[in-house]
Amino acid sequence: MQTPRSPGGGFFRETRDRWPLMNAYERFEQLVAIVLSFVIAAVVVIALVQLVLRVVPTLLAGTLDILDHAVFQTLFGMIMTLLIAMEFKHSIIRVAARQESIVQVKTVVLIALLALSRKFIILDAAATSAATIAALAGATLVLGVVYWLMRDRDDRSGAASGGKAGP
Repeated sequence: MQTPRSPGGGFFRETRDRWPLMNAYERFEQLVAIVLSFVIAAVVVIALVQLVLRVVPTLLAGTLDILDHAVFQTLFGMIMTLLIAMEFKHSIIRVAARQESIVQVKTVVLIALLALSRKFIILDAAATSAATIAALAGATLVLGVVYWLMRDRDDRSGAASGGKAGP
């Protein structure tokens, strides 16, 4: 069972302790994961600040009309973008914390499903062709089936080993 890591110092202490035991590629992978984590964190912070700077003044002025379709699309598109970036960062942190050796396909499928959900939210149906909507729907269906099959596989392997399967 994994022990919870303290934020900041514990993670870097563990990385420093494991560093001599890692081969060159594991070190490279660790460095890339850490740098990506910081870059994505910076992007999330910048996007959050921009979202707050755009939304708070309109909320305070009382001019934010959430029932306006364009406002709804823009606002929830920005929020979904933040959620996608945070989930992506979370998957990279799991690699950097050595909980997983590589980014898990199941996580990538979930991020793709989030991205497609965002696309459906911001989609202007009147200006989008039926073929585009059908292609997006097909991609969503396929990714949903892939995720379901992977979850089913994980559930079976978890039951066979007597342990609990992952998310």
